[in-house]
Amino acid sequence: MPVKKVCAINKKDLFRLITIFLFILIQAALFAQGSLTGKITDSKNQAVLAGASIYIPDIKIGAISKSDGSYEIKNIERGTYLIEVSYVGYAPQYKEINFKGSETADFNLEQSSVEWPEVVVTGVASATEQRTNPIPVSFVTRKALLEQSYNNIIDALYYAPGVSEITMGPAISKPVIRGLGYNRVVTVNDGIRQEGQQFGDEFGIEIDAYTVDKVEILRGPASLSYGSDAMAGVINMLPGPTLPEGQIKGSILGAYQTNNGLYGGSANIAGNLNGITWDVRYTYTDAHAYKNKYDGYVFNSGYGQNDFKGSVGINRNWGYSRITLSSFDLKLGIVEGGRDEVTGEFNRHVMASDGSDSVVIVTPDELKSYDHNLIIHQHVRHYKAVWDNSFALGNGRLGVRLGFQQNLREEANDATLGNVYNIYFHLNTFNYDLRYILAEKNHLEFSVGANGMAQQSKNLGSVFLVPEYNLFDVGVFAIAKKTFDKLTLSGGLRFDNRSLQGNDLYIDSSGGKLPGSSAGAIHRFTGYKTSFSGVSGSIGLAYDFSNSFYGKLNVSRGFRAPNIAESGSDGIHDGTPFYEIGDPNLKPETSIEVDATIGINNKDITAEANLFVNNINNYIFPVKLASVSGGDSLRTDITVPDAPDAVTFKYISGDAVLSGGELVFNVHPQTVAWFHFNNTFSTVTAIQKHQDDSTKYLPYTPPNKLISGIELTAKKAGNIFKNLYLRTDVVNCFKQNKIYYKFGDETITPAYTLLNIGAGADVCSKKKTLFSLYIYANNITDVAYQSNMSRLKYGDPNNVTDRIGVYEMGRNISFKILVPIDFKN
Repeated sequence: MPVKKVCAINKKDLFRLITIFLFILIQAALFAQGSLTGKITDSKNQAVLAGASIYIPDIKIGAISKSDGSYEIKNIERGTYLIEVSYVGYAPQYKEINFKGSETADFNLEQSSVEWPEVVVTGVASATEQRTNPIPVSFVTRKALLEQSYNNIIDALYYAPGVSEITMGPAISKPVIRGLGYNRVVTVNDGIRQEGQQFGDEFGIEIDAYTVDKVEILRGPASLSYGSDAMAGVINMLPGPTLPEGQIKGSILGAYQTNNGLYGGSANIAGNLNGITWDVRYTYTDAHAYKNKYDGYVFNSGYGQNDFKGSVGINRNWGYSRITLSSFDLKLGIVEGGRDEVTGEFNRHVMASDGSDSVVIVTPDELKSYDHNLIIHQHVRHYKAVWDNSFALGNGRLGVRLGFQQNLREEANDATLGNVYNIYFHLNTFNYDLRYILAEKNHLEFSVGANGMAQQSKNLGSVFLVPEYNLFDVGVFAIAKKTFDKLTLSGGLRFDNRSLQGNDLYIDSSGGKLPGSSAGAIHRFTGYKTSFSGVSGSIGLAYDFSNSFYGKLNVSRGFRAPNIAESGSDGIHDGTPFYEIGDPNLKPETSIEVDATIGINNKDITAEANLFVNNINNYIFPVKLASVSGGDSLRTDITVPDAPDAVTFKYISGDAVLSGGELVFNVHPQTVAWFHFNNTFSTVTAIQKHQDDSTKYLPYTPPNKLISGIELTAKKAGNIFKNLYLRTDVVNCFKQNKIYYKFGDETITPAYTLLNIGAGADVCSKKKTLFSLYIYANNITDVAYQSNMSRLKYGDPNNVTDRIGVYEMGRNISFKILVPIDFKN
């Protein structure tokens, strides 16, 4: 008998009630006009600084200092906010101001060759200085995103400490933080968590990299703010700041990469007139197959992408309201790695004259084709609408954020069907986040709130791995922060409840879907209901031993409910030769993590050491099943025509412990301001408790990684070039022999070293930037290597060379040119 739905959302009634609530709220609140004025100067000679940025992250409003160094910000809602002041070539400054009306603040900036980002907005009630936040956070700045070469936004985070990626070619990357990935990492974009079948190896993150201005990476359980799934941490993709009042600006960016023939561009225009703000961007990218010196061009590794994003908002003395709409459209090939047994060349699937599946050798033209409709390929679309609001209410501030996402993921992988999508996931997600930030009193900050999401997933294809499902979760939380001179204490508690319903599915003998039970029907999925509750939280401290030396300690508890694959799988996981079985009786994962940090940050050295231990109870992982007669248990998916027997895995749980840390050591002597020596080291050991040696280590754990780089900079060269740089980066990935040996599904990965070189400058005329040029060469020595985090490592063997799997991209030189356009300044 079909199971009743866990939740049924009447979207029209819900949005109507929310709109009425917000209207009443705005009319009822008493607002006080706030403003901030002041002057920005050089601390050494008191010279005025024109063009400095003054920004208030919490309410998304700011200004640029004028020719006399003065600035003014209007329409500031009542409350206490952190003010961020920055200027190229100077150390940023931060000041907390309580706004009850008009305020004045002057800033004297010190010259510095390092502009260290220190404001955190991820996982906190309001913007916070990094050194007072006990949880380890790292940043990827806009400057770094422009200077580096990458194929997707997760690939762009490769240099961040503690971060790695699971890949299936250039277009598919999934984030991993400290050895944990998939549904254990929450990715946030436009203020809401990105939802798009994170359980699959072959499912990447649907975010246009050019819409991201800065990335904050919170390393460690963040369930307190984000609920289930944030057990490893959070990656927050932040847009650019709102332009100051009266400005209209735009830009055009062009990009080209030599290895895979990537070409594309991104154009945007943004403005702020009388407190009405807008920002519009369009991005196009296309690439053919990449190459390396062992495989040549890797067939079907190309991709094409079309993205659009636009926002419009209003800033007033009562707060702000902003609506953001985005569309992500990606077509990509899926690398199988099949080869001709005689020549070793790549082959591809085609439909033979008799309608059967056949293979032919790929031609040279096909290898470099920009056609992304070959078997196998995916078509991924992600549509999103976010309504973000902040209102002055009483003596505090109310934040209301609502979002709707639709993820459409299609895959054509059967040559006998032609270009037909036999896998089609259709996921709708409604996100909500409401929080009230009380007015700061006696250096105490306190906020309460509730957030969560509702999901409905449908299978519109003819191949099924997981059932259709409905999900609803809600979490309530309280976060506090208290400052005592040099000591800052922070923490909070949260309670979550998640309901998940897997729906019945009946099919006929040919695999076709039936509306219900009938004579001869096959019960493909049996409906089930699960409900999970959990308590999470954190408590931590940060202490300034001196102006440049600090320490932090944090203890946090994480919570994660089983995802749909872990609880409901029953079929062949496409892209693998495995039949997966879920277990609806699995318990949720819980964790206790301890983080300890010491750091130094002065004019000459920036150094930070983070150590962590993360104990996870009920850690969920798949284990191979054995046949009662000996050997592997084999199953056949009846919905896949002519499917062979597949080795069977079932999700179970146990206990695990992950430990390790990150070290950052950067030298930037002020006496030699043009010289920078940067180093990051990341290590993690992931162990399953109570296991023998062959199953002791968790599979696909990132290896130790050391990245060292030297960067030489110059403010100007003559009257034409400004902000010149030349950098050399050396990436050392150590041998990974701490692997899951038992079933031979993971193998030892040798160490490898990559040399990368980059250069760039702003090209100017009459003191105005005409364009900026960024050149970056990856793997300049063309090393052939395999990453243990790449699923392509375990592809088909090449019988001619005896090599197994597919190798990573060889030498690749990236060119970017960015043309700024000032319509009104």
